[in-house]
Amino acid sequence: MKRLLVALPLLAALSACEQLGIDDPAKVAAAKEADGKAIGSACRHAMRAIEDCYVLNPKAQKAAVYAGWREMDEYMRENKLEGIAPVVPRPGSVKPKADEDEAAKPAEKSAEKSADKPAEKSGEKSADKAKGR
Repeated sequence: MKRLLVALPLLAALSACEQLGIDDPAKVAAAKEADGKAIGSACRHAMRAIEDCYVLNPKAQKAAVYAGWREMDEYMRENKLEGIAPVVPRPGSVKPKADEDEAAKPAEKSAEKSADKPAEKSGEKSADKAKGR
């Protein structure tokens, strides 16, 4: 009877290992699988290729990502849903539009300056010809 009384608090303490910071491997694996499926589903909904999804999420389990991507694909096909355009550019793609605009502005300004100078000179020549010089 005394052994039971000693063992009972010990069992209660061991059953709360999560509160001590000790992770249960089964729960960690289940959480990683669920995260991977969520990532895959989000990638499919954003019309991303599965390869892009792998590149954007290198730490996610590829099998779980693929399972989530495939499930979302089936769901979207059955319900005739369209995906949404992704905001983040695909890896290896061209620079974002804002960067292109900023890079083009200095080139446009220099082109405008060079275009203005010949126009002024030709305008002066036209004025000179009109005056008879």
